[in-house]
Amino acid sequence: MLQRICVYCGSSTGNDEIYTRAAQDLANVLVQNNIELVYGGAAKGTMGILADAVLEHGGAVHGVIPKMLEEKEIAHTGLSKLHVVVSMHERKSMMAALSDAFIALPGGFGTLEELIEVLTWGQLRFHEKPCGLLNVGGYFQRLLGFLDHMQDEGFLKPVNRAMLLADDDPAGLLRQFETYTPPVTDKWL
Repeated sequence: MLQRICVYCGSSTGNDEIYTRAAQDLANVLVQNNIELVYGGAAKGTMGILADAVLEHGGAVHGVIPKMLEEKEIAHTGLSKLHVVVSMHERKSMMAALSDAFIALPGGFGTLEELIEVLTWGQLRFHEKPCGLLNVGGYFQRLLGFLDHMQDEGFLKPVNRAMLLADDDPAGLLRQFETYTPPVTDKWL
């Protein structure tokens, strides 16, 4: 049973209100399912929107932010728990340790980097937690296509490609998480 989900998302909101609504919808689904949020600890962008919506619906939010980003990303001061850490590495490690699963909302380099790292950790069997994309408005279609290309070119096993789940509906993604089975094969081809 999922108790906490880490959500990777942007410190900006993007150019379309669909991303704001997606963060709010995800927050609602998390709270309805008694799942606590773990995220990057910021008060702005889709990060702040997501955290605020979870809190407004009565949910718990755990933020993790490096000291050097505490002011730049404007650390959220109203969270259930805010962890201020030394580095990005410590941030990502703590977020992973606190979480039972991972979701990426649309975002930029940081969102993509965090998602790929946690997928790599799963591929190497450092964890067996589900990872998914909330594919809002088809935002991640090209990434999913590129992962298929990696598989077609022999750099990614089909079983590892299948590790990344995707849905345009937060409830649908959670249903996929509930039935997720991690690969039992080694990463190496």
